[in-house]
Amino acid sequence: MGRPLRIEFEGACYHVTSRGNEQKDIFKSKRDREKFLGYLESAVFRYGAILHAWCLMTNHYHLLLETPLGNLSQIMRHINGAYTNYFNAKRKRAGHLFQGRYKAILIEADAYLVELSRYIHLNPVRAGIVAKPEDYPWSSYGAYVDLQPVVKWHKTAFILEHFAGRSDCYREFVEDLLDKAYESPLTQTIAATVLGSETFVRYFTETHVVQKPAGRDIPAVRLLAKPLQLEKILNMVRETMTDEETVRKASIYLAHRHSGARLKELGVYFGLSESGVSQASRRFEVWMDKNEVVKKEVEGIIGKLCMSRM
Repeated sequence: MGRPLRIEFEGACYHVTSRGNEQKDIFKSKRDREKFLGYLESAVFRYGAILHAWCLMTNHYHLLLETPLGNLSQIMRHINGAYTNYFNAKRKRAGHLFQGRYKAILIEADAYLVELSRYIHLNPVRAGIVAKPEDYPWSSYGAYVDLQPVVKWHKTAFILEHFAGRSDCYREFVEDLLDKAYESPLTQTIAATVLGSETFVRYFTETHVVQKPAGRDIPAVRLLAKPLQLEKILNMVRETMTDEETVRKASIYLAHRHSGARLKELGVYFGLSESGVSQASRRFEVWMDKNEVVKKEVEGIIGKLCMSRM
């Protein structure tokens, strides 16, 4: 697939995640996690980052990062690079620790930062590691609910402002989804790049993408430019693929990622629930990564869709 679009500007806010190479563990001990947190701390002070929330799982991590200086790449080189050097030296190994580049979704902070913090803090619960987020020591949740002190390199004020500064209200907000199935806010990401309202996407595209000539040749830029008609996507899938089951799965995946249609609209079209659309899209993406033929066909379709933007 095409490389994700990287847009950096002063004051941008991101959901960042990075996974272990071949899905392998990147944290194997308490010391590993402590070292990683140390690199987060140095990134905040050295590069002016603002860290709103974090969670260290076993083979991946989640961060909610704000970049007042517009230097996400510099921040992430420091965090992932320093931690890889530590991890490899400790275990006398060489090579990649992380699976490719980190994934960074630009987010509209006012609309999504609070919801994403809940999603991040519930990660250990969804994974079946703990029953409540407060029982997991390797996330920022404890600092939000007064179970641990707020360290200088972690800022809780922006998110808690939405709850009048009350930690008990934030706890209630997070625990409201315990034992409930819910849709990840990340399923609403557009072109694997940006999560926000139509107004935010339009402003972001016009001010930080379209006006930069070098950016026009990046596939994700064209996919952000304007919504694609659903029928155009489906016709291209039918022209490329013959197996009916694969046609349907690929159509759901591409429509979900690139049509700009709402989940409700896609659900009606494909005869699925809103969560069913998201789940089908995720399952196809996982399966596609293991099937080179289908992966190349989908890449070709995305290429045609990008060309249609020009």
